[in-house]
Amino acid sequence: MYSIKACKDSKIDDLILYRELKFEDTIRMFCALDKNSTNISKTISKMLEVAGEYGLHGNLWANIFALALAYNENVYSKATEIVGETSGSINTFAIHDFKILRELIQFVPNINGDFLREIYHYEGNERDSKLVNTRVRDRILRLSKQLIEADSDNEFKDIITEFYKEYGVGKFGLNKAFRIEEGSDLKTANIIPITRVEHVYLNDIIGYDLQKKKLTDNTESFINGKPANNCLLYGDAGTGKSSSVKAIVNEYYDKGLRIIEIYKHQFRYLSDILEQLKDRNYKFIIYMDDLSFEESELEYKYLKAILEGGFGRRPENVLIYATSNRRHLIRESFTDKTETDEELHTRDTVEEKLSLSARFGEKIYYGSPDKREFNSIVLSLAKKHNIDMDEGEILSKANMWELSHGGMSGRSATQFITYLQSQ
Repeated sequence: MYSIKACKDSKIDDLILYRELKFEDTIRMFCALDKNSTNISKTISKMLEVAGEYGLHGNLWANIFALALAYNENVYSKATEIVGETSGSINTFAIHDFKILRELIQFVPNINGDFLREIYHYEGNERDSKLVNTRVRDRILRLSKQLIEADSDNEFKDIITEFYKEYGVGKFGLNKAFRIEEGSDLKTANIIPITRVEHVYLNDIIGYDLQKKKLTDNTESFINGKPANNCLLYGDAGTGKSSSVKAIVNEYYDKGLRIIEIYKHQFRYLSDILEQLKDRNYKFIIYMDDLSFEESELEYKYLKAILEGGFGRRPENVLIYATSNRRHLIRESFTDKTETDEELHTRDTVEEKLSLSARFGEKIYYGSPDKREFNSIVLSLAKKHNIDMDEGEILSKANMWELSHGGMSGRSATQFITYLQSQ
């Protein structure tokens, strides 16, 4: 039923570019099953653990191998991410590795038939992946099928290169959103994937067409390699500023756009973060939600330094998008305007604080909707969610709702519709 093919885990040691493969221990253990069957249970246990975390099904051996290649950041994979085929001698080394990898992925061990059947025709109970976007997981499953069916080393190379072009490689290739985690040395930052991302799109945000157009125009210029500005989305609470930024990433993820959320207490890591991003082929938005500073907070100086540029200038593949309820970001107190013995240069102090927002080349205002606009948002959401109620009754209830729920805004309208759905 199965064609037993030889596999030597020592071949992995001959790899030049694809060294330190993810799941390498599991791969080596599986390769050893044809000569040492004492580790069958341990090996299968490890494979099932990976299958559960990533929501795998089908040929687990090929799936795990495809995952390992999708995660492996090396000279070749990073050169071809998003942009595709590359030229030069690197292709010679790539073909050398792909010949070995193609032999390994076709391996079938000589073990118990029932176990073998389940490994190569696994039916998992995890519908979603816990560690990558489900859509990307499905693409990896297709990748594994394509790789195992490749008729030549060159076809194998073309298949994996096309994957790198379409999605990228490593954590930036397999995820669209990230957060910052302080490194163990307290000096560097770790960029950690966010695997559960809100699926909001620009069409989900009712109204604000001018604002959305400004945001998309700037983002498209950025993605297409044209000059683009850092963006400040400011205005009233609950008007869709944060949702607009999230929607932008969902809209343009397929074109290589990624987002990294950072909080102001992490601004001291901005230079390190930019250093990690500068040589990748993606476009990154560093996202700062609800940005504002009190008089005593000095973290704005880190941000101002990046916005102004200098020796540690912002890379061309990075923009900063921020949302705020304040246009000027930093609260100006009365003491800023009063000359004291300790502060002889109050004019410079005030100008420095107020100039931070001026460093954002694109400022987009989101104001609260008026009565007519609010009613339009409510009715649009009611129609979208199939609320079976007379329009007049919906609006009457909505107008009562907003009085006790923060006033007229897209947020209060959404909360009102959620309330109706729960009844």
